[in-house]
Amino acid sequence: MINQPKKKFYTPTEALQKIAAFCTYQERTFKETESKLRDYGLTEDEAGEIMIRLSRENLLDEERYAKSFVRGHVRQKKWGRRRIQQELKQKGLSEYCIKAGMKEIDGDEYYQNLVDVLEKKDRQEKERHPGKRRQKIQLYLVGKGYEQDLIKMALDDLGKAPEEEEN
Repeated sequence: MINQPKKKFYTPTEALQKIAAFCTYQERTFKETESKLRDYGLTEDEAGEIMIRLSRENLLDEERYAKSFVRGHVRQKKWGRRRIQQELKQKGLSEYCIKAGMKEIDGDEYYQNLVDVLEKKDRQEKERHPGKRRQKIQLYLVGKGYEQDLIKMALDDLGKAPEEEEN
């Protein structure tokens, strides 16, 4: 039998200190903060009280979380709008917070990201058949969360339309 480390349970005061540090380190959602508080052995009411306090003290703000998440995932991971929205919904954020976060996307930067990801995938793709190659690249970009119309536009802009391809 494997020895499981014993879970440490905290008093509400101890939990508040720990969770404040947890929220200060990086932006958090209500869902993950509540889950952490419950792991500390707090009741639903105790966790709720602490979360209200964190929110009042501006340590917990889902709109700020959404904006930060969107900026980071557009700039670092070069994700598309659809994937970002899906992830934020999965994290339990409200439509209001998701919309506020999505406003952080700069259209020009977003399209340039799409072009950069497209060019990189094009260099890596081993498929030689023009139609299959285009389809594989499109599927990859859809997986990254980009919209079909933008993908088509970027492919066409880069001379990747099937009739123009020569491989």
